[in-house]
Amino acid sequence: MNKLFRSLLPLAVAGLGCVCTMAGAQDAYPSKPIRMVVPFPPGGSIDMTARLVGQKLSTSLGQPVLVDNRPGASGNIGMDFVAKAPKDGYTLLMVHTGLASNAHMFAKLAFDPLKDLAPVIRVADQPNVLIMNPKWSFKNVAELVAYAKANPGKLSVGTSGVGGPQDVAARRFMSMTGTDLLNVAYKGGAPALSDLVGGQIDMMFETSPTATPYAKSGKLRALAVTGDKRIPALPDVPTVAESGVPGYRFMGWIGLVAPAGTPAPIIAKLNEQVQALLKSPDTQKQLTELSLEVVGGSAADFVSFARKESGDYAKFVKDFNITPQ
Repeated sequence: MNKLFRSLLPLAVAGLGCVCTMAGAQDAYPSKPIRMVVPFPPGGSIDMTARLVGQKLSTSLGQPVLVDNRPGASGNIGMDFVAKAPKDGYTLLMVHTGLASNAHMFAKLAFDPLKDLAPVIRVADQPNVLIMNPKWSFKNVAELVAYAKANPGKLSVGTSGVGGPQDVAARRFMSMTGTDLLNVAYKGGAPALSDLVGGQIDMMFETSPTATPYAKSGKLRALAVTGDKRIPALPDVPTVAESGVPGYRFMGWIGLVAPAGTPAPIIAKLNEQVQALLKSPDTQKQLTELSLEVVGGSAADFVSFARKESGDYAKFVKDFNITPQ
């Protein structure tokens, strides 16, 4: 055995050991319960999606997936918690557009969403629904816009926080209709919705899974949906574009991420498992009933999508002259 070979042998053995350890970790994962953080209060669409996916992952992975709600700061509290969590696949995050938008909406963040969080899979897209407290008699968007133009600042619109889906949908609506609504930011969609039902605020661009039951029960009135087409759950409710605001469109999305640096085999395994459950007819039916559009795809697909969305939000902040908080 020559001198060079002897010097390289320990490195080769160490490298082989590392590969074996990573493979072993992937095979053994998960060996204990997984925490799935939701950066908003219980009851919203992200929470409902996390509980549905978590329940099914618990079965397929053979370990409990426990939902942990950590609301506040437009999702930043939960995202920061996961960004700083151990990179072992046991702390995950069900996130929304804040993954792409918050870096542009907030002047100072203790983390970088796209650098400190690793996309696993884009689960679903979702439109929002423009819903109002029934104390207002508006039957369509045209009547709402006419009143809002005649009474600037009188109608209030609740949101889940600056830069969240409801906020972006509302700002885009105001810009395209020339209206001035009083924007009231909450720590999540659920408390805003509670105040909407109670009459403390007048309207919301609420996520479709959450808004639909209230619209069907008559507790709130649905005027329009923000996507390209009507949704099966509310077939008689037109899109905003159909309602006299041509070109208006807003679609939110929900995805699963992990702390950056989580081993690639674990990311791949999670992607594979969620991808499989998203292809299940039962899961697709349940998500469709929540007015969600199943997406799926690879982790790399989600990375590319999130980067594009981040660029779009940077332009949005500039175009709408939004001062980061």
